[in-house]
Amino acid sequence: MAKLKWVSDADHSELSFKIRHLMITNVTGRFTNFRVEAETEGEDFLNAKATATVDVDSITTANTQRDEHLRSPDFFDVNKFRNISFAATKIESVDNDGSYVLHGDLTIRDVTKNVKLDVEFGGVVKDPWGNTKAGFTINGKINRKDFGLTWNAATEAGGVMVSDEVKIQCEVQLLKQ
Repeated sequence: MAKLKWVSDADHSELSFKIRHLMITNVTGRFTNFRVEAETEGEDFLNAKATATVDVDSITTANTQRDEHLRSPDFFDVNKFRNISFAATKIESVDNDGSYVLHGDLTIRDVTKNVKLDVEFGGVVKDPWGNTKAGFTINGKINRKDFGLTWNAATEAGGVMVSDEVKIQCEVQLLKQ
């Protein structure tokens, strides 16, 4: 079977996250510049070699002051750590209906941890212009402190400003090369 190369379609892919703020609501952020690459045997993604690279400076939460704080040494420290990276290590089928568990090495601030993400495979189709595309919905959770993102502040009521748990949500459309 032929090896195929795939890259993310930036116009049809999203990488976002949610984190509890003051422990009463979620704040949503996203990275606007990232690239996913995969190599498969035919159109079978079960044994794919997949990687992702995220430009940390592209973070946005729709609040300039908060975004600058997230870029600072308190959080991502973009002057020292320009990228977040992910490399798939194993893909497991959960059922025969397109649900998978994706294991991989996630690196943030030069700290690498193995993470587990839930994947829903949307299928492979040809678009109206003859391009072959594959679609995925990816969700997971990480503990930000595991990656050295430890900044926090206490509230007057004894709570904290930001939760440790970060929910990751992705919509990825891959374009066959």
